[in-house]
Amino acid sequence: MYISGRERKILLHLLTTIEEVTVKDLAEILEVSERTIHRDLKKIEHTLANYHLKLIKKMGLGLRIEGKSKDKEQLQSIITGEATTDFTPEERRAIILTMLLEKREPIKLFTLAHELGVTSATVSSDLKHLEDELQSFDLIVVRKKGLGITIAGNEAKKRSALSYLVSLNIPPIGLANQLRNHIQQNSKRRNHITDRLMDFVNPKHLVIIEKRVEQASKDLPYELADSGYIGLVVHLTLAIQRIQNGDVIHFDDDYLREIEGTEEYRIAKKIIQKLESDLSLNIPNDEIGYITMHLLGAKLRTDRNNLMEDTSLDIALKANELIQSVSKLLNKDLTDNNKLLHDLTVHLKPAVFRLRQGMTIKNPMLKEIKRDYLDFFQMVQKGVEETFPDINFPEDEIGYLVLHFAATLLQIEGKSNLKALVICSSGIGTSKILATKLMQIIPEIRTVENKSLFDLEDDVTEEYDLIISTIPLERFEGNYILASPMLTEMEIQRIKKEIRKKTLIPKKKRHNEEVHIQSLKKLESIQSYSKAIMDLLGHFSVKPVSERKSIESILSSICMELEECKIIDNKEAILVKLLNREKLGGLGIPNTYLSLYHARSEHVVIPNFSIYSLKNPLIVQGMDGDPMEMHRILLMLAPEAPDNEVLEVFSYLSSLMIQEQETVKMFEHENEPLLKQFLAKKLYEFIKEKI
Repeated sequence: MYISGRERKILLHLLTTIEEVTVKDLAEILEVSERTIHRDLKKIEHTLANYHLKLIKKMGLGLRIEGKSKDKEQLQSIITGEATTDFTPEERRAIILTMLLEKREPIKLFTLAHELGVTSATVSSDLKHLEDELQSFDLIVVRKKGLGITIAGNEAKKRSALSYLVSLNIPPIGLANQLRNHIQQNSKRRNHITDRLMDFVNPKHLVIIEKRVEQASKDLPYELADSGYIGLVVHLTLAIQRIQNGDVIHFDDDYLREIEGTEEYRIAKKIIQKLESDLSLNIPNDEIGYITMHLLGAKLRTDRNNLMEDTSLDIALKANELIQSVSKLLNKDLTDNNKLLHDLTVHLKPAVFRLRQGMTIKNPMLKEIKRDYLDFFQMVQKGVEETFPDINFPEDEIGYLVLHFAATLLQIEGKSNLKALVICSSGIGTSKILATKLMQIIPEIRTVENKSLFDLEDDVTEEYDLIISTIPLERFEGNYILASPMLTEMEIQRIKKEIRKKTLIPKKKRHNEEVHIQSLKKLESIQSYSKAIMDLLGHFSVKPVSERKSIESILSSICMELEECKIIDNKEAILVKLLNREKLGGLGIPNTYLSLYHARSEHVVIPNFSIYSLKNPLIVQGMDGDPMEMHRILLMLAPEAPDNEVLEVFSYLSSLMIQEQETVKMFEHENEPLLKQFLAKKLYEFIKEKI
C-alpha cells in the first residue's frame, strides 16, 4: 500500500486528534491549498476503507475518522511502521539538517538526494529554505566546491538547532513515551522522521541519562516540570553524543562564576560526575554551566512567588521597567499588577541567561501570536528593546512575553461562571493565555485552573465542570476537549456546545466531608499567611547605625544582634550568606537610597524584615550595575525551606520596593511606628486578596 508523505501526515493528524479538524486547518498545517487537501482526501477515503474506517465530514465542524479503536491503531501502526521514502518537505528538511549537523565533514548534494530519494534540485531548494531557518540559530549553510555542504557555527548553536528539531517533530508526550520505550523496541522502521531523530538521540545513553536526571531531581528543593525534565534529558543525550564526536562547547567564564554558588550548579556537577563514571568519558566543566541553566530554567513552581531567590530581584527590576514601558505604549496602566510582575520575572530569569549564552528557543506559536496580536507584539518588542538594550531578544522570545501581557489584559476584562481545568505540557505562558481567553470569550466560566501533564495523574478531576487540554491525553479516561492554546473559532464552538450540555445535566453535589476538607485547607492557609505576617511585624524594627564602618562590619554587628534576639542561631553562617549574595550582583535599588540584603538559610529561626539607617552613607553597586549612595539597609531573612506562605509574603514586600514609589518614600523615613503601620496596611491588603 503506497501512501504519500502528505497523505500520511493528514492521516496521522486525523487519527491522533479527538475532535473534528477543518480542511482549512489541515491546509495551514501542511502549508498547501485547501484544493490540494480535498484532492488528497479522496485517496485517503480509499485507504481508510481497507481498514474498515470512514472519513466523516460534518458541516460547520470538520473531518474526523470513525471506526473501531483496534482498526485505527492498526492503520496508525502501519503508517508509522513502514519504510517511508516519500517525506513531506518539512520532514525532508529536518532530515537534511540532522545529517549535516551530525557529520563534521561536508556531505555531497548527490548523497543527500540519494538518501532521500529525490533530485538534487529538490535538495538545493530545501537548502535555500534551511538557510532562512538557520539564521535564527546564527548558523550558516556552506557550500564547498568539490567537497559538498556543511553547516558553520559554534557548538552551542548546533545543539540548539538539534534540540529544536527533536521538540518540533516529537511532541512532549510522544517524546516522554519514546524515552521510556525506544530502547526496548526492535522496530524495522528506519526512515520515519521520528526514528531518524531518535536514532540520533542514542537510546543506550538515553536510558542511563534519564536514570541520573531522575536521581538528581530528588535533590532539588522543587519538582522538575515535565518539559524541564525532558529538555534536560534530551540536552544531555545530544551533548554526550557530540562530545564523543569531538565537538566541544564553551561556557562564558563570568557567567560560570556567577552561578557556581547555586544549588543547581552543585546538582549539575553531580550529574556530570556520575555520567563520566557511567560512560567512561571525560566531560568538560563547561557542560556543568549549561545543565545548571536548564535547572534554573525549570524552577517554574517554587520561583513563581519568590523574589528572594538570588538574582531574581535584579530581573524583577527589569521586568518592572518592561511593564512601565509597555503600559506607556499601550496607554493602559499595568504597573500595579503583582501577578504580571512575578510571572514576567519567572520567565525572564532563565530567558536572559539563555540569550546571554547564545542559547535560543523556538516558539511554535509565533505565527499565530503575530497574526492575532501584531500591534501588541510590536509594542512589547519596542518595550523589550528599551528595557534590554544590550540583549538581542529574537521574535520567538518576544512571542512568549506577549502571551504574559495578553493573559493579564484578558484577565482584567474577563468574566466568570463555571470551573474549568486546562491541561498542558509546560504551562507557563500558553496555558495562561488559554485560561484567560476562556474566561473572556465564554462568560459561563467562573475560574480556570492550570495543571501540567504530569500533575494530572494525581489530580481529582471530578470537581471541574470542564476539562480542556492542549495535548492528547493518552491514558486519561475522562471526557475532555482538545484545543489549541490560541483557541480557534471551531474550538470555541465545541466548548460552548459542551457547556450547553453541562447546563442540562444537574451538577453532582459534593459531599459535606469534601466541602469540610476544602474549607479546612483554606483556613489553614489563611492561618499560615497570618502567622507569617504577625511574625514579620512582631520583629520588625528600624535601627540607626551611627559608626562609620564597612558594609561587612555593619552586617557582622547586625547578625550578632539578631543571634542575641534568637532570630538566627548562627551569625557567622548568615554573614557569609549575605556577603556571598552581594558578590553575585548589586543589591542597591536604582533611583533610591535603599539596598536590599537578603538570604535564606537553615540558621534563620524566625522570618525577619528590618531596616538599618546609616548616619554615614556608603557607596554600593546598584542592581543596574552602577554605583550608588546607600542610606538604608533593608534586611530580609527567611528559613531555608519555609512554608510557601512565608515566601509569598516576602516576595510581595520585595515587589513593592521596586514597583511602588509610595513604598520607597516610606522606607526612607526613620519613624518605626509609622512604617509598621504602613506595612500592616499593605499586608492586610495582600491577605485580603488571598482570602
